[in-house]
Amino acid sequence: MSLRSAFPALAAALLFGASTPLAKLLVGEVPPLLLAGLLYAGSGLGLGLLWWARRVRAEAAGIPRADWGWLAGAIGFGGVLGPALLMAGLARTDGASAALLLNLEAVFTALIAWWVFKENADRQVVAGMVAIVIGGVLLSWSPGGAAPWSSGALLIAGACLCWAIDNNLTRKVSSHDAMAVAGLKGLLAGAFNSVLALAAGASLPAWPAVAASLAVGFVGYGLSLTLFVLALRQLGAARTGAYFSVAPLFGVLISLAIWPALPGALFWLAAALMALGVWLHLRERHEHEHTHEPLAHSHPHRHDVHHQHAHDAGWQGEEPHTHEHRHEALTHRHPHYPDIHHRHGHTHG
Repeated sequence: MSLRSAFPALAAALLFGASTPLAKLLVGEVPPLLLAGLLYAGSGLGLGLLWWARRVRAEAAGIPRADWGWLAGAIGFGGVLGPALLMAGLARTDGASAALLLNLEAVFTALIAWWVFKENADRQVVAGMVAIVIGGVLLSWSPGGAAPWSSGALLIAGACLCWAIDNNLTRKVSSHDAMAVAGLKGLLAGAFNSVLALAAGASLPAWPAVAASLAVGFVGYGLSLTLFVLALRQLGAARTGAYFSVAPLFGVLISLAIWPALPGALFWLAAALMALGVWLHLRERHEHEHTHEPLAHSHPHRHDVHHQHAHDAGWQGEEPHTHEHRHEALTHRHPHYPDIHHRHGHTHG
């Protein structure tokens, strides 16, 4: 796998990782659940404005009605249930245990992708995933935390499961406009969490804090989620989830830049394991003869080996371009990953 293919997922991890120390600067001014709502709202509002500007220039596309169910499920699990379970769990456990448990999201994402949606995974990919997860555990390890499976821990594990389901359902709509998908998720999740926080007694902070929360949400959630959807389109859920799992490492590095300190030995071991995991994924080469069944869909594309179709006289040769197109049955052999054109079954790992 090339670094170019992995770039959207790693960039999404970088932006999301940066949002953690930036949001930490706001925690004293904004209640946690309301902060989550404002971060999501900033994501949705910012992406909505960008999508509208692109729509005016005829560069943006919507989401077909047939796929609204997948997106609604992703929003329900990832934007509504996940944050609610996380906040309930945080109220019952300590921060160190919560940080450890959040590593379960990547594990659940991969297991659902491999077992339910039948994404292929060879031993090298699995080994890379294990290295990244162990690195995440070490990065957030704090001896003497709460009991590992308290009621709060189970709630946080439930939140991770919800986000894993969200990741895999979003994969089903990743061929559509990534900005539209991410913007809708941000708007609806932001509205729900903000209303829930205000109903629970939270009050809006001063407008500078609100504006800062919206700005951090736009960059750390909105742009990050847009890149995450693009990565799902190219890599599938398991591999995207693995790359995204390095977000805490980026978060720690940015925290150290804001609050300088000398990292301990666990940090360097965690960084080495995460780097090993990313390297194992980057050197993956999956190649075999495979058959593409006839398929009609719409997404940004270039006229490559998988897109050999005619256009009407109005096409001016723009690349990439978006329109509904049909793939005829095709059997061939080349290196590939579980992108939107290679979600076929395998007889072996």
